Amino acid sequence: MALTVAATATCESAELWDAQAASLPVVRVAVDTLVIDDSPRLDGEDEEHIQQLAQHAAPLPPIIVHRATSQVIDGAHRLRAAQLNGQTHIDVQYFDGVATEAFLLAVNLNARHGLPLTRSDRNAAALRIVQSHPEWSDRMIATVAGLSPKTVGAIRRRSGDAVPQLNVRVGLDGKSRVVDTAERRRLAGEYALAHPEASLREIAKASGLSLATARDVRERIQKGTSPLLPARRGATVRAPQDPSDDAPATPFAIAETLHTLRRDPSLRLTDHGRFLLRLLDTNAVANNRWSELVDQIPPHWVGQVASAARECAAAWRLAAQQLEERARSFDDVRDRAPMDTLA
Repeated sequence: MALTVAATATCESAELWDAQAASLPVVRVAVDTLVIDDSPRLDGEDEEHIQQLAQHAAPLPPIIVHRATSQVIDGAHRLRAAQLNGQTHIDVQYFDGVATEAFLLAVNLNARHGLPLTRSDRNAAALRIVQSHPEWSDRMIATVAGLSPKTVGAIRRRSGDAVPQLNVRVGLDGKSRVVDTAERRRLAGEYALAHPEASLREIAKASGLSLATARDVRERIQKGTSPLLPARRGATVRAPQDPSDDAPATPFAIAETLHTLRRDPSLRLTDHGRFLLRLLDTNAVANNRWSELVDQIPPHWVGQVASAARECAAAWRLAAQQLEERARSFDDVRDRAPMDTLA
């Protein structure tokens, strides 16, 4: 399997893996030859989740392992469950790629299925990806880490000199675009005015600019001029920062999510989980399919169907809000818990 994440110039590594994994051989590997030492989970594996997996009677999906290092990319909890059950071997599918690609795949897969990564896990992973791939857009990194582009942007700004502030970034579509620095220069100017004794490093960190640009902004502020560069005659308006961040969700997003959820034993092996999967599957209708359905509804039923659709949408919106609140509460509890309670 020669899946090269960097070469794709996208964040579809997990989707690419899913598409090709079915054709990959599954081999039995001794559990004591596998390594778990570069996990995106800061606090290690969750013992309760391991216990639940160990009690499953049905076989669990094969784990994913980086061939070059024997590092577990996806399936650390399944490996621990196998060890708990006294198994000496486990089913494995191998990933061939460099270590940085293996980490990207680990973050992407763990952010999408199984036991979710905590907020701290995702933030730490995003920082690491920002440092290893500074040319990626905020949305591109957010897709891998399971965060919002705004959160990734804040992480990038806080990283200061640890991350190069590039003027061109690669978006989800693989295209390179110029980063608009006008807003960052304005923020730097406001910070320099409010903190006249601030160092260049502090101004750069607060605004996400390079030290050289921060120096130019400070000099302009000291001269009483605008921190923004004057527009060149005939110049076109620059693209907004990370234009790909405004791109709509991809058409296969719901189908891809369903494919991931179906692989989780805690869903497909429980009554509530199977019911949820059926609900999602029934409602996973593409936009073009909806257009066809709308055109075929008899005119005398259009109003009633519209009302029913609005009620269904409201119910799903409420469910989404409740799930988001539960996710935030879960993250808050995990982030506040002492490490020894999560080991």
